[in-house]
Amino acid sequence: MSCVRSVFSLLLTTAFLLTGHGLHMTFLPLMASEIGLSQAVIGLSGSAYFVGFISGALVTPHIIAKVGHIRSFTTLMAVFLCCFQVLPMTDAGWVWILTRFLLGAVMCGAYTVVESWLSDQADERSHGRVLGIYTFIVLTAMAAGQGILGLTYGDAAQVFAVISILIGCAIIPVSLTSSLAPAPVPATRIDFLKLYRRSHTAFAGALGSGVVIGTFWTLGAVHVVSVTGDAEFAPTFIAVSILGGALVQYPIGLASDHIDRRYVLTFLCVMSSLAALYLSIATDTVSLLIGAAAFGAASNSLYAISLAKAADNSERGEFVMIGSSVLLLNAVGAAIGSFIFGWAMRSAEGDILFTLIAIACALIAVFIAIQPKGITAVATEEQSSFVAATSATAPAALQQDPRAGDIAEEDQLVPAELSTETELSATINRELPSTA
Repeated sequence: MSCVRSVFSLLLTTAFLLTGHGLHMTFLPLMASEIGLSQAVIGLSGSAYFVGFISGALVTPHIIAKVGHIRSFTTLMAVFLCCFQVLPMTDAGWVWILTRFLLGAVMCGAYTVVESWLSDQADERSHGRVLGIYTFIVLTAMAAGQGILGLTYGDAAQVFAVISILIGCAIIPVSLTSSLAPAPVPATRIDFLKLYRRSHTAFAGALGSGVVIGTFWTLGAVHVVSVTGDAEFAPTFIAVSILGGALVQYPIGLASDHIDRRYVLTFLCVMSSLAALYLSIATDTVSLLIGAAAFGAASNSLYAISLAKAADNSERGEFVMIGSSVLLLNAVGAAIGSFIFGWAMRSAEGDILFTLIAIACALIAVFIAIQPKGITAVATEEQSSFVAATSATAPAALQQDPRAGDIAEEDQLVPAELSTETELSATINRELPSTA
């Protein structure tokens, strides 16, 4: 437990941050719908969030290299709070789209700070344990956010206040921690083409997972309100889907250690498609909750299994880059899905969200199922051990993954523009407790 004690303040920050994150991800689409924004605009704003997330992953390491972890985190959270408070002042679609882009960028930046610090504080033997605890906190906090939203949804001003309080509380543990400030974060390196060459299956699974889950987060709550007319039920629906995924991820992951992961991903896509079809015709709350649990159980495991498949096909020293490519390809899929599905729903003038998701899942299942075993095929007994994972992280989390092993030398390089003065400052910070 000593490893947990050493990172307790960072884990506490994670709990506050992800509770607020889970709450605001469900609340903003609902509020956008209430103020009259179309499903196309809501979808585009969700797409902007995920594009911002990608931008944050690429830019944040350079910010940390210049000003350090604590200053970076407090600045990012200040930007989040400022942007977030703009939304209740306007119903202009372009403002919502721009604001959500910024929210995605700073939220990914906050993840990067916390996750890179966790990776630095944990030793090689405890990386897997810390990552497991971190993943558990992420999923639990996001589900807890739905519970808080269910209690406060009737008063929009109160919801904005609660989210702002949670984000503000996230700043405190990091600011007061006595943990040594870590070295600058390696710049995020991605190579979608190499990921595709390593594994067509992992590539399709990562992209498809983003399309499905990103669209669900962007428009799922709006769908539930249109079907039931009860906005207060939407957070429960989202929470059940999160918990459904959290409860089965380990059993599915452990099973994937003994079964070709191509088959596992095909099965999950088929089950996600069937669950989405069920949700497309469900109208009462009980049916919707059953569908949410089934859909969450199948779809929320797609990312983790895709990452495991990518790990199986990664060469020594390239897991962090390949894993980062999986994560950011997932965000690309989320951006594409949110935009296209939102536009399609507006064009169809009907609520066809889960019908579209079912079709997408079926197409992904067919693509993965027809992939021949090529030269990159990995025997079942040679597959890497499954590690629970969630796409609600930044690439820095992959450095904690036990599958990362030895990070390639080039992955340890800090951003090129890091000056000698900043390098010296980083060295001093590692020797003395941070006073920032």
